Amino acid sequence: MSDEQNNDPAAAKPGNNDKSWEQNLISRIALEALNEQRRSRRWGIFFKSLLALYLFALLLLYLPSDWTLKPVTGKGYTVLIEIDGIISSDARASADNVVTGLRKAFEDDRTRGIILRINSPGGSPVQAGYIHDEVMRLRGENPDIPVFAVITDTCASGGYYIAVAADEIYANRASIVGSIGVVYSGFGFVDALDKMGVERRILTAGDEKALMDPFSPLENEAVDHLQTMLDDIHQQFIDIVKKGRGDRLQDDERLFSGLIWTGEQGLALGLVDELGSASYVAREVIGAEEIVDYTVRENYFDRFARRMGSALATELMEMSYKLR
Repeated sequence: MSDEQNNDPAAAKPGNNDKSWEQNLISRIALEALNEQRRSRRWGIFFKSLLALYLFALLLLYLPSDWTLKPVTGKGYTVLIEIDGIISSDARASADNVVTGLRKAFEDDRTRGIILRINSPGGSPVQAGYIHDEVMRLRGENPDIPVFAVITDTCASGGYYIAVAADEIYANRASIVGSIGVVYSGFGFVDALDKMGVERRILTAGDEKALMDPFSPLENEAVDHLQTMLDDIHQQFIDIVKKGRGDRLQDDERLFSGLIWTGEQGLALGLVDELGSASYVAREVIGAEEIVDYTVRENYFDRFARRMGSALATELMEMSYKLR
């Protein structure tokens, strides 16, 4: 054996390089395992947080948009229910929404009085009738809880039909009140079809099934029949107003002509009891200045779904236009 071999420490310990490599590999594997555990913990925390946020978002979506914690004071408060917009079964001011809020208000032991704050040009006489009748029924069962109608911008037609169910009606001097009447409107396209050379084809089972068809000539019998219906509904409206307002109405034949009036004019005619806002009625009339809103509103989930549906419809229309 040469001197060089005797002086070489690696040669003296032949397995050193292999052991060093193994130790380094084991260290790297252990370190990588430790890092993997840390990453797993981080991802676990991330996904748990994401799940918590998701569940919280679902909770918010299913809560009504007007959800609040009701006060726990024993003083009592004034309940506010909004009747805003067209009165229709598929609108915010539907009978289902308004009646639901009304029933909850009457069931609440802390309710000292109820304000129907109305801003509506009218709408369905059936929906307005449902609300009117339920107000009258609940008032009869709960005589200690007064109901006041407060008019903001407009309270016409079906809106006023509801208002007369209240104990008293308040308005602003510039509010629009009245329109005690019934209207039916449509269009006729008979001459237009003739000029365009278009032939109208319609089959019916029942002689009057196509009553008031806009593409057919107007018939006197159809007009007389519809006028009878309108007169009947108008008389129902008049009877409701007279029953609700009683001797407060002035003897003026124009009241039921379909005309509209300002709040100040309505006060003189007996359509309105006094000028005042919702806060005035709560503070000065009911005596419970704190107001709690019991209006049934669209929840966040329904609103989101409706907006998504509208956005999707718009997108489909744009795609259809681009494909043409």
